[in-house]
Amino acid sequence: MPAGGRSQGEAGPGRVARGMSNRRAPWDRLREPAPNERVPALTRPCLGAAWRSSWPGGTGPCRGLGRSSAGASRRGIRGRERRALQRRELKGNPDMRKVLLVEPVIIIYAFASFLTAPLIQQYIYQRLWEEASNSSLIENNNTTYCERNKSNPTYIKQKEVQEKASLFLMQLDLTGAVPSILVALVLVADGDRHGRKKSLVLPSVGAFISNAFLGAFSYFSLSLSIFFAVVFFGSLFGSMATFLGGAFAFIADLCNEEKQKTIRIAVVDLIFGLVSGLAGLTSGYFIRGLGFPWTFVVASLFHFINIFYITFWLEDTVRVPEFQQHALVSCTEGLKETFSGVYMLFKTSTYKKRTLIIVLLFTFMMYFFTLIGGSSLFTLYELDEPLCWNELYIGYGAAAFTSVSLTSFLGIYFFSHCLRDIYIVFIGIFSYIGGMVMAAFAKTTLLMFLMRVPSLLCFMPIPVLRSMMSKVVLTSEQGALFACIACLEVMTAAISLTVFNSLYAATVAWFPGFSFLLSAGLCIIPLGILCWLMCTGWHEEDLASLVYEEQFSEESIES
Repeated sequence: MPAGGRSQGEAGPGRVARGMSNRRAPWDRLREPAPNERVPALTRPCLGAAWRSSWPGGTGPCRGLGRSSAGASRRGIRGRERRALQRRELKGNPDMRKVLLVEPVIIIYAFASFLTAPLIQQYIYQRLWEEASNSSLIENNNTTYCERNKSNPTYIKQKEVQEKASLFLMQLDLTGAVPSILVALVLVADGDRHGRKKSLVLPSVGAFISNAFLGAFSYFSLSLSIFFAVVFFGSLFGSMATFLGGAFAFIADLCNEEKQKTIRIAVVDLIFGLVSGLAGLTSGYFIRGLGFPWTFVVASLFHFINIFYITFWLEDTVRVPEFQQHALVSCTEGLKETFSGVYMLFKTSTYKKRTLIIVLLFTFMMYFFTLIGGSSLFTLYELDEPLCWNELYIGYGAAAFTSVSLTSFLGIYFFSHCLRDIYIVFIGIFSYIGGMVMAAFAKTTLLMFLMRVPSLLCFMPIPVLRSMMSKVVLTSEQGALFACIACLEVMTAAISLTVFNSLYAATVAWFPGFSFLLSAGLCIIPLGILCWLMCTGWHEEDLASLVYEEQFSEESIES
């Protein structure tokens, strides 16, 4: 007798049809296990030809589905039942009594990281000014000196410091980019097999040590060349790229529905936006109240709290078997296993799936290139004339982006109920273009703050494109996908910062806003790719169908 249903003689076509009419979708049901069969916690759904094999006379793992209404309530583990099963497993195992709440980790890490980002820029600018002019950048009334008279020799020196600071920051970003790319690729992809916590705790350890060194560095006013050694050392632990990849893979593991995945990923980006604004707002007060050295120490303490939380309180979403935890694996075999996960993501995929992933990755890279390149110049642009902002106004400007993050999240939340993901990306790109064009011609403080108004939805494309790519791949491929995204983010950010900082240094004397106009103009590339994607007849339902097809192919191979 087939598992989970009547014999073939008892199950007629009418009963099969009635069983099918009660189903919401074929993949919502799982086959009923045999009496002595061991069933894993989460079983793959049946689909396609496997669904057809459940008809009378069919063979396959789904044979017998829908043949008995009495057994219908016992077939399948739905979303709530899966979560209940996981809770029972955690309750039964004393070693697993931890939480799956990763948002506190993201909040603490983001606040500490975005607190130090404007600190480093302003500290380097101040040191370069002191070396070039043999005078302090801070005047007696505790305000930053800024020369507006173009005929004054100090004005020329001010422009030279702007160029030097831009090039120094570019070299600093490149120093940490290459190691962090390799570390992110290894750690985040390895999370599919050995857990996500490593990709969260190691960047926190690196940031903790680096900020402690920067505190001592600024306290003793050591040579600026030591900055490169500190940044390189921190990048060996993965930096922001590894942390972001691990955090998004962790979130994707917790999501059972596609719309839920889009919202949860958008929440992470919202957290980064809100916390970055809060950190930018408080950075000026930290500098004035504590100075550069102790502010770096405060950031280091935040990372220490994060390390403690991840190590002792955070539960991993990937369960590693006990025998695998104690198994000794050589470094070569571990790296080969890790890189093979990323390689197989593209090698074993169908042509349609592989093409769609590559197109979405390229679109993501191009928009990320313009977004990072344009927004990274705000601090230098605001320090220069005619704005001449001090550290408090720079903090207010960074905090203004808090509203942009919040409105972008609200835009995703409401638009996701009435628009396709691709249209949400279109709206976000046009929002960014409007803000950059306005920033290019902002000559007053009011206008520089008002440029955030057309940019209110500019962060929407980033989480939506991440979600679109996540929907294409299987659950076991989430880590490999986010490892690719994290590496491309670091590589794209490094190239973008190099290009835009060099361009800003070359154009700051005659038109400082040129880089913002270029950033807006380059958005034509992702817009063109998305238009081509729509013209080829691609629809959003294809994302789900690609996953279901691949799940069925794996099911067929196993059977």
